[in-house]
Amino acid sequence: MRPVSRRDLAVVAVGLAVLGWVVVRALYGDLPSLHWWQPVPLALLAVAEGLGARSLLARLTDDRERRRAARTGESAALVPGQRSLDPVEPMLVARLAVLAQASAWAGAGFAGLWAGALVFTLTQVGRLSAASGDAVAAGIGVVCSSALVAGALLLERACRVPPED
Repeated sequence: MRPVSRRDLAVVAVGLAVLGWVVVRALYGDLPSLHWWQPVPLALLAVAEGLGARSLLARLTDDRERRRAARTGESAALVPGQRSLDPVEPMLVARLAVLAQASAWAGAGFAGLWAGALVFTLTQVGRLSAASGDAVAAGIGVVCSSALVAGALLLERACRVPPED
């Protein structure tokens, strides 16, 4: 499995930003209004993936230290007050890597769509009364989608197997 290419994510985001701008421009009067809470699930997923990456990295580091200590014949010393973490199932890491890649692609797509809506609504703020509220919602959408991409890339990085020494 290869890591997600940041360049490919950027191409998807830019392409969908243009598409989103065209669609919003053509159908703005017929679209329902945007609300600030619509992109919140993306932010919740971003937080979950960021916390998952942190937890997985700690558990994998603990596993590697135990293996290194077993190879060299040392005892794995715990820091006072620290408990030993449960070993990580290899299939869990593989599933999390797939989740991370899927989330990165989805986040890039949503970031592009929200960015297209944001660009259009920002240009219409002085002309249309609904545009200012929609611009705020689109801005929050861009931030939440970008956070999802960042959380997914952190989780993907945590799933990497380091090269053997």
